[in-house]
Amino acid sequence: MSETDKVFAGSIPENYDRYMVPLIFEPFAADIARRAASLSPSAVLEIAAGTGVVTRALAPKLSPDASYIVTDLNQPMLDYAASRQAPGSRIQWRQADAMALPFENAAFDLVCCQFGAMFFPDRTAGYREAKRVLKPGGHFLFNVWDRIEENVFANDVTNALAEVFPDDPPRFLARTPHGYHDTALIRGELEDAGFSRVAIETRAEQSRASSPRLPAVAYCQGTPLRNEIEARGKLGTATDHVAAAIAARHGNGEVAAKIQAHIIVATV
Repeated sequence: MSETDKVFAGSIPENYDRYMVPLIFEPFAADIARRAASLSPSAVLEIAAGTGVVTRALAPKLSPDASYIVTDLNQPMLDYAASRQAPGSRIQWRQADAMALPFENAAFDLVCCQFGAMFFPDRTAGYREAKRVLKPGGHFLFNVWDRIEENVFANDVTNALAEVFPDDPPRFLARTPHGYHDTALIRGELEDAGFSRVAIETRAEQSRASSPRLPAVAYCQGTPLRNEIEARGKLGTATDHVAAAIAARHGNGEVAAKIQAHIIVATV
């Protein structure tokens, strides 16, 4: 993973929340929130919260006396998440690195994370930190994207950009968001981190958009893929080409395609 893969700044947080969240994140956020609430936790830590799509789904489902701390490494993403949350919320917002969580041992019943583990520079170390802050019997609930070929729009975008930049194609999507899909590897790293039980489920959803341009803008301008495209100097041209490629495959009206992820529950 390159350093630019972790840069969510400038207009990326707003575009991410406006375009990417409804396109691919909301269905899985509802799933994570449902699973988290079913565990009836009294103390919850969310890591790599992004612009808060899980936070918005989970907060109303927790018991009134449950504590909820929401963190992200990127302050601009966290600020945007806080701005989207209803006033007077009990949520505590805190910038934090998943590799070195600023919390005491055994402080939480549940640690949850939506599509963040792929960005950990050392996943086993990150998993050890999650285990450290969990109480005995606590749960680490998270999800990761399946391989890019199982996520149609992401694959379409990657292939279209390879046509625009054949000598140096941007590979952010395949490298990072969809680069950690081996379930045996995931299970092994969690066991190495000390978790006693690991359950993994693969789940498919549908990604829907009102036009082929929306997923083109979402991926090209609402993720760190934008950093790679801008480094090549053709953001507008690239976005237009991706939109045309999606239209050629899926049509010019409303479009829909498969998205797929692994949902993991690791128990201390």
